[in-house]
Amino acid sequence: MTLWFATRALGLVTLTLFSTVMVLGLLTAGRRAPWRQPAFVITGLHRSLALLSVVFLGLHIATSVLDDFVTIRWVDAVVPFGAAYRPFWLGLGATALDLILALVITSLLRTRLGLRTWRAVHWLAYACWPIAVVHGAGIGTDTRLTLAFDAICCVAVAAAAAVRLSAVARAGTYRQPITGGTR
Repeated sequence: MTLWFATRALGLVTLTLFSTVMVLGLLTAGRRAPWRQPAFVITGLHRSLALLSVVFLGLHIATSVLDDFVTIRWVDAVVPFGAAYRPFWLGLGATALDLILALVITSLLRTRLGLRTWRAVHWLAYACWPIAVVHGAGIGTDTRLTLAFDAICCVAVAAAAAVRLSAVARAGTYRQPITGGTR
């Protein structure tokens, strides 16, 4: 029973951490820190929380596999949609994990890959996060608490996305076209 509670708690903490990472990533994507902090401070926080999120994700997976209430194998955590227990919902979790692994590996190899390749793979975070949210909502047995956490995280990420998109729209609106001549 202890592992059952640990799995759910670690899942909620992981979701909260990844949501915070998403918010920080969205708000600093334009190289401007929204707070009166240097951009490198916010970027460092983003990276540190991303690493901490991966640690909590590993603990979440480990407690899920070690809990003998249901049978979840290590391979089920990595290979999507092959589990005996709730294959669709667990498959979404495995898909999110695979995307996170791609993000982690490319981030570790960032200097060797080049910025364009790294950035292209980093866009997977925008697919990974909602897949993880749906995984948690679908596989969770304590739905009220799970859905409340999901809602709070979704509102935070949606607000950050709205701020980011409005900043992009403002930047596009105020750009002067390059005409090559004088007016």
